[in-house]
Order: sequence, then C-alpha cells, then structure tokens
Amino acid sequence: MGSYMFSLLSLLDDIASTLDDIAIMTKVAIKDTTALMSDDLAVNTAVVHGVTADKELPMVWKIFLGSLLNKVYCILGVLILMATYPPLLKVILVFGGIYLSYEGAHKVFEKLFHKEEGKAKRVKATVEQRVKGAIRTDLILSIEIIVIAHSGMKGTLLNQTLSLCVVGVLVSIIIYGLVAVLVKIDDFGLILIEKGYKNVGNFLVQSMPVTMKALGVIGTIAMFLVGGGIITHIFHLPVVTIEFVQNFIIGIVVGSVAVGILSLKPVFMKNSL
Repeated sequence: MGSYMFSLLSLLDDIASTLDDIAIMTKVAIKDTTALMSDDLAVNTAVVHGVTADKELPMVWKIFLGSLLNKVYCILGVLILMATYPPLLKVILVFGGIYLSYEGAHKVFEKLFHKEEGKAKRVKATVEQRVKGAIRTDLILSIEIIVIAHSGMKGTLLNQTLSLCVVGVLVSIIIYGLVAVLVKIDDFGLILIEKGYKNVGNFLVQSMPVTMKALGVIGTIAMFLVGGGIITHIFHLPVVTIEFVQNFIIGIVVGSVAVGILSLKPVFMKNSL
C-alpha cells in the first residue's frame, strides 16, 4: 500500500513539475512573440473592418479556425525539423524576418505612393477572398511565432510540444478574441446611443477610425522591429545604439531593399518578353 501511495505521489509530483515547466515556457514564449501578435491583430482587424455587421463575427470565426490549423502545421513542421535538420529553422527565421520587413516597407510604400489603389483593392475583395488572404498572412506570422517561441524552450520533447500547443491556442484566442471585440466597438457604441448613453456611444463610434489607424501604425512598426530583430540576432550584428532602434533601422533597410528588388521583377519580365 505504501509503495502504491509513493508511486502516486511521485506521479503527481512529475505532473506538477511538467505543468510548471510548461507554464514558464509559455509565459516566456508569449512575451517574446508580443510584437508579432500585435502585428497579427492589426492585420486581421483591418481585414474584417469594413464589411457589413452581420458578416464580421463569422469572418473572425473562419479566420480563427484557419489560424488554429496553421498552428498545427507549424508545430508539426518545427518538431519534424528539430528531429531531422535543426539548422533549417534559422533559415526559416531569416526569410521570415525579411518577409516581415518587406511587408512593413510595402505598407509604407503603398500609403505614400499607391494609397487609392490599395484602398480600391481592399474594397473590391469579397468576404471569401479576405478570409483566405487573412489565413495566408496568419500562416506566415504563425511560422514566425512558433519558431521564435520554440527558440526559447528547453527540456524534454514532450514538454516542448505541450508548450508549443498551449502557445498556439493561446495566441489564436488572444488575437482573434481582441479582433472580435475591436470590430464590434462601433456597433456597441450605436447600441449605447439607442439606450440613451449618447456621450459614451458617440465616443466609441468616433474612436474606431482612430483605433484602426493606430493599429495599422503599431502593426507596421512591429513588422520592422521583429524583422530587424530576427536578422540582428541571427547574424549577430553589433548593437551600436539602443537595440530596438537598431532593429527598427535594419528592418526598414532590409524591407526597402526587398521592395526595391521585387518592384524590378515586372521590369525584367517585360524586357525578357
């Protein structure tokens, strides 16, 4: 009887230790991926914002389900690479950093030189096209989130796998829960106005455009910071000033170069014809 009790207590201690390790690694991973999450939040809120009220939450739900599937693919991919060829994870990080920097620079370039064209494309896009586009973008960000989250994890394969699963689910719930709240702020404001709370209601309705613009700016800055930070970390670039300033500058430079190179592609294709 005593041996059974000792075995049970030992098992419970192992479970408690595992849960504690998972909680610690999850906390660190969420902290390390905060900038990416803010970018994901800004991108998806912009995607959903602007459709009719009855389609907003169904869109968020579809993108959320797609995001969960993306996390499954990314976690399986990371685990397979860890078992076969771990150095490839650094290559993925580098390309992810370049992509994020490119996306940030592309947004700035579009705002400065092609604002009306970009707006026209978003207006013409159907709900299905918006959802598919959002899920594709989420996949890229999910890869970076899972790879960065895993880079700070230690311990057994089981603990790392469980931690990645918890991170994947939590990140999706946090991001798309906030998206659902944000896209319904103006609707909630209209309800308050109808109920007689005009001041609060008008404030919520009028604050939504400002909130959207702020999210767009935050998301773009996050792209430069994360993209530049990844490249700085991988190539061990010297920190000549405050680190986040260096990351931001590198993100802008890399993103601008990427935009420049890709903008030359149509010219080369035209000349080749």
